Amino acid sequence: MPQSPVRELRLALTVEDYDQAVAFYRDGLGLPVVEAFEGPDGSGVVLDAGRATLELLSVRQAEMVDRVEVGSRVAGPVRVALEVADSAEAARRLVAGGAEALAEPVVTPWRHRNVRVRAPDGMQLTLFSVLDDAGA
Repeated sequence: MPQSPVRELRLALTVEDYDQAVAFYRDGLGLPVVEAFEGPDGSGVVLDAGRATLELLSVRQAEMVDRVEVGSRVAGPVRVALEVADSAEAARRLVAGGAEALAEPVVTPWRHRNVRVRAPDGMQLTLFSVLDDAGA
């Protein structure tokens, strides 16, 4: 893979309930804290979410992904996709932590097990696990 001139892709979310969002992503999803800051102007935290990529989809492709994962077009222009070891288990943890399950886990045509949830802050997350050829 060619070396990118960009060293880090950082997705910055502005959330109404900061403490709830930190608990959801840090504790529920298990993302480690890289940096945290608090001051009179507010709070922030940088969480390690692994390797970052930027996925650009045409409207038709985004519609197809929504149909596969949820059954209909539900995502806005931004959806976060996170590769995890066990997408179904990660989704169960997140739902227990306040997420809304948008659909049951599905095996996609591209051999991933995907689960779509809506975080308490409204962000849609696709949790995906890459399946081996041995089975779903």
